[in-house]
Amino acid sequence: MPDNASSPQVDPSYDLISSRRQPLDAIFNPKNVAVVGASEKPGSVGRTLLWNLISNPFGGTVFPVNPNRDSVLGIQAHDTVGAIGADVDLAVIATPAPTVPGIVQECAEAGVDGIVIISAGFREIGEEGAALEREILEIARREDIRIVGPNCLGVMRPPSGLNATFAGAMARPGNVAFVSQSGALLTSILDWSFRENVGFSAFVSIGSMLDVDWGDVIHYLGDDPKTDAIVLYMESIGDARSFISAARDVAQSKPIIVIKAGRTQAAAKAAASHTGTLAGSDAVLDAAFRRTGVLRVDRINDLFYMAEVLAKQPRPRGPRLTILTNAGGPGVLATDALIEGGGELTPISDHAMEQFDGVLPDAWSHGNPVDILGDADPERYARALEIASQDENSDGLLVVLTPQAMTEPTKTAEHLRPYARNNRKPVLASWMGGAAVESGENILNEAGLPTFAYPDTAVRAFNNMWRYSYNLKALYETPSLPRDEEGLPDRDAADAIVSDAHEAGRVLLTEAESKNLLAAYGIPTVETRIAETKPDAVAAATDIGYPVVVKLHSLSITHKTDVGGVKLDLESAEEVEAAFDAIQGGVPDDGFDGVTVQPMVDLSDAYELIVGSSIDDQFGPVLLFGSGGQLVEVVKDSALALPPLNTTLARRMMEQTKIYEALQGVRGRDPVDMDALEKLMVRFSQLVAEQPRIKEIDVNPLLAQPADDGLLALDARVVLHPYEMEDSDLLVPAIRPYPRQYVGTHTIRSGRDVTVRPIRPEDEPKVVRFHKELSERSVYLRYASLMKLEQRVAHERLARICFIDYAREMALVAETDDENIIGIGRLTQPPGRNESEFAMLVIDDYQGEGVGTELLRRLVRVGEDEGLERITADILRQNRAMQRVCEKLGFQILHSDDPAEEMVKAVKEL
Repeated sequence: MPDNASSPQVDPSYDLISSRRQPLDAIFNPKNVAVVGASEKPGSVGRTLLWNLISNPFGGTVFPVNPNRDSVLGIQAHDTVGAIGADVDLAVIATPAPTVPGIVQECAEAGVDGIVIISAGFREIGEEGAALEREILEIARREDIRIVGPNCLGVMRPPSGLNATFAGAMARPGNVAFVSQSGALLTSILDWSFRENVGFSAFVSIGSMLDVDWGDVIHYLGDDPKTDAIVLYMESIGDARSFISAARDVAQSKPIIVIKAGRTQAAAKAAASHTGTLAGSDAVLDAAFRRTGVLRVDRINDLFYMAEVLAKQPRPRGPRLTILTNAGGPGVLATDALIEGGGELTPISDHAMEQFDGVLPDAWSHGNPVDILGDADPERYARALEIASQDENSDGLLVVLTPQAMTEPTKTAEHLRPYARNNRKPVLASWMGGAAVESGENILNEAGLPTFAYPDTAVRAFNNMWRYSYNLKALYETPSLPRDEEGLPDRDAADAIVSDAHEAGRVLLTEAESKNLLAAYGIPTVETRIAETKPDAVAAATDIGYPVVVKLHSLSITHKTDVGGVKLDLESAEEVEAAFDAIQGGVPDDGFDGVTVQPMVDLSDAYELIVGSSIDDQFGPVLLFGSGGQLVEVVKDSALALPPLNTTLARRMMEQTKIYEALQGVRGRDPVDMDALEKLMVRFSQLVAEQPRIKEIDVNPLLAQPADDGLLALDARVVLHPYEMEDSDLLVPAIRPYPRQYVGTHTIRSGRDVTVRPIRPEDEPKVVRFHKELSERSVYLRYASLMKLEQRVAHERLARICFIDYAREMALVAETDDENIIGIGRLTQPPGRNESEFAMLVIDDYQGEGVGTELLRRLVRVGEDEGLERITADILRQNRAMQRVCEKLGFQILHSDDPAEEMVKAVKEL
């Protein structure tokens, strides 16, 4: 990632899509607004809404709707929205809940595109309110209307002057969008913003998210040129797939900062009663935020601190901070906050140490924090900051000033002004004090150098910065996936194991079945033989070789240890027979189906790990990795992640645990093969993502030893969903797994076979080679401009293009047998529309071979599978070859009446 953390280069095709009017424009940028329930009653919501709209001109007309009045606040009133007689983009409804479905139907008949429902009394009051919501949503879906709310404050757009809320004032214009599920919190932040002189590009109360949800708003604000950062107050996640898809896409270009209420069980219950929605597992939400590059903070003021800091300063490359101070105490406090928050003190380099010695008094601290002493003048501060900023070991800088008798806070700030933006590393400041430091603080803030009243607050901001940078970096890294080896994964075998148990009405796989399932995905398991009789057990033990382990084999008992069903280190046939009898005698007859016999594995140099998966009500399957063994629930050293994983994400998941450091080798022990462990985690995530019938799976212990084949699953437990649960009710991964159904082969005109498949993150180097093979003409016909090679192959751009979510976007590549990509076709679905735009590019040497036709044919199939209404494309008028391909596949080519228009539109209704 570049040091200046610049935004990724955007494919011009994205600009074509986002520049058109979006469905949510009716809500955020309406031309005309109707207020249903407008009133003159002092203090009423209807009066406040109308007054806010007419007293803050937004360039449109406001129509009061009230059948009981001729006029409201001197403006002609209308009985219904349909009676207005003019086009209405947005209707704001503030009437009792039972009346809302009828009003929404009236809006639909009047051609209204957007609605904000202020009214409460819906799902939060129970089934009666939920039924009203269902009725409203049915109308909205049928008539293609977007709805914000219900139970919300409204929507405010300060840059345009739109105030469709019942808040007490209009926010100042700014470049931060604030979206909240709590209307009361929104008004509190509004009041605070006036004191702190904070402005907003949008101020949105999203309410109960009947229709418009987090994903919709994030997508919209991500395309909004007036928004530089998005700040969220969240009580429930709603549609997890929608949030993840939008957040992952937008976080690459704009910071998304969230405070999620409901960390504790009591708070989660309160949030659920407030929104009428499950709050979800907090740990799983953390995993989702990490996966999408979203920064989570714990304090409301940190939301806006971080929005300011990330807008003004570059992102740190790592967690190392250099603290520059004129007093020891604040430096110690800052150090405590840094270490407790997971950051690190910069180990000052030898070169920087020599330079400090040359400019600082002999009594300076000779370490970090760099105490430049209480008599430090502005020149000493500036010289010390210059040295610290050049230290290659440092990732960020904090300058602390305390107003001592000889200190000059204002002049020092003037001397530090040049470092506010001309730096590859973030610089933060803490000017401690009151009136004596106020002017200095103002100078720094105006220069773009964020200031904090206390150094521990500044350090908390730095820790948030490097963590945000760390999470975001995962979106840019080019990962690798273990290739399908011969016969692996054996999906047919895995499907048969799960299907046989399901059809037999069982929810519990036996240990042997569980291990066979793991083995089908290439996860090494200990040899396990089933023995239904004592002679069979002895024969198996003799064949395996002593010592052995004998375990209960049962179709119904889950935890073998709890019933004495595990006998270890058996050295002879007699001990095996005794173990068989003891296990059989310890369980009911209907719980005994024999035993399994396994070799006794030497654990002396092995780490015991746990790998597992369970179902979250909102995010579906969730992966677990951590320290295993019998004390797993006591040690509680684990991390969660959402499937599917790649090697980069697997490593990130493991890094969150304490056992990770030990696995790399400690106290003279050799390291575990971390590459093999990463690949095992990827395989395991494939299993979880591809087997939706699995409800829970535990591999405990998974042995990890320092050897080439040092990974071995000793025990496994798999629980299926109940037999009566329909396939359509099974929770699928919140992140769509790799769509293998679109992998296939095609013979091009020259007779050569090519593979057509969805793009993968690790394709980035191949896409670089692909772009190097393109002529200027092909580039121009694709992008309608001569986009330079260095821009087309920029890592940040290709990371975004190759690492897609397969939900909002699909890209297919055509690949030759020597693994060269010769063509790429892409479908992109604009937010809020049930249609997609396609784009196509084939390298010159393979044009005319039918590659583009085949890619487009398969993209149409994807669109049909996804239930899209149509597929479109903008094509240069001179690109006749692409137009002929479209016509061959049933697209209409629409020409503009304007002879100067260079583009034509291809449209296919599905």
